[in-house]
Amino acid sequence: MWKTILAGTTALAIAGGTLAYAQQGPDHGPRGPHWRPSAQDIGAFADARVAALHAGLKLTPDQEKNWPAVESALRDLAKQREDRFAARASADKPKDPIERLGVRAQAMESRGAALKRLADASEPLYQSLDQAQKHRFMILARLSHSFGRHGHHHGWRGREGFRHRGFQGGPMGPEQGPGAQ
Repeated sequence: MWKTILAGTTALAIAGGTLAYAQQGPDHGPRGPHWRPSAQDIGAFADARVAALHAGLKLTPDQEKNWPAVESALRDLAKQREDRFAARASADKPKDPIERLGVRAQAMESRGAALKRLADASEPLYQSLDQAQKHRFMILARLSHSFGRHGHHHGWRGREGFRHRGFQGGPMGPEQGPGAQ
């Protein structure tokens, strides 16, 4: 008798918890509701990243002459992303896979053109940077494969202490970090 009551109570507890969790919907994770940035948030974060890149590079007066073109290309790219985000929030979803493919192709084409403008604008500035500035550029602009969507990934190893792996070809590359033999 007790086994039946205990089994029934356990089943109700599990089912009740599952139903409560399922009612939270897709916007709730294990730590509460997911925050979704607005188009204005995306623009504000882009402005902050541009300002951080500019401040972090500590440009010389000669290098500063190349900054406006880079800043303009970065802001155009950010504006395009903000507009795309706002349009996606207000638009109907594509009805079939072919329509979805066409929408994605158009977005990739416009993003590709904006990235090409950024690359063209950045080249003269990047060529004028010293090694320390180039290292900061890679980190602040998140262009290295070692710095993905989730920020800086450290790689520590070594018998006589820790050594930062850095990124390929950088000032703290595989053979140049502290404690390197």
